[in-house]
Amino acid sequence: MRLDVVTIFPEYLDPLNVSLVGKARARGQLNVQVHDLRQWTYDRHNTVDDTPYGGGPGMVMKTDPWGDALDTVLADGYESGAHAPVLVVPTPSGRPFTQELAVELSERPWLIFTPARYEGIDRRVIDEYATRIPVYEVSIGDYVLAGGEAAVLVVTEAVARLLPGVLGNAESHRDDSFAPGAMANLLEGPVYTKPPAWRGREIPEVLLSGHHVKIARWRRDEALRRTTANRPDLIERCDPKAFDKKDREMLSILGWSPDPEGERYGRFWRRTDGVEQ
Repeated sequence: MRLDVVTIFPEYLDPLNVSLVGKARARGQLNVQVHDLRQWTYDRHNTVDDTPYGGGPGMVMKTDPWGDALDTVLADGYESGAHAPVLVVPTPSGRPFTQELAVELSERPWLIFTPARYEGIDRRVIDEYATRIPVYEVSIGDYVLAGGEAAVLVVTEAVARLLPGVLGNAESHRDDSFAPGAMANLLEGPVYTKPPAWRGREIPEVLLSGHHVKIARWRRDEALRRTTANRPDLIERCDPKAFDKKDREMLSILGWSPDPEGERYGRFWRRTDGVEQ
């Protein structure tokens, strides 16, 4: 995979040299190029922003530096043999970044990130490149940062760990929270390691049993327990067909029941009585 980042703070992307992403770069699995947007400015102050049309506070990033930078990056990528580029625009107004989207992006050979500052990039830049290549406007949460570089780090780490050979164990992400399949709408439960007892706290006995079926059931129940406690919205939008008989029994213990209009809506709802304390 090739990954390009255009930013006015290249040093912000230094963490891409460490941990799994850094190792993937060293092995040649991930080709990361970080570009300073100010290279494509042509005044002595290297200006990348201007006042917004219509008035209001803040500044807006200008069209020309971004257009020239993206044209250069695209040309270089095509010359280097990369194909099917995708523009990833970190923005609070984008679609939520999810594990499903991380999987989708991990299947792309070339991602170009445009982390903005100030009030954002002149909209014409995004509209222009949307006529040439796919554009993903993504949000990593319902809050606003000073710039999009932190979002680039988040998206890159989520995507890079899904690339073949990046994780030491290819099965490591199979049971992750939100992993496609049985965990698609669930949070992963608690995990434990040695020693079996620590400060008077012991690990659950089932994990020492060697009974793989019981262990799998315990992990599934703990995932349901954590999800209902921390992210009930995930349960509410789950397809009930994703839950087997044992899942339904645990959900009932945790205070959830099929929708009274189950035939019509097919969703679970939270009861207020008979809930496990």
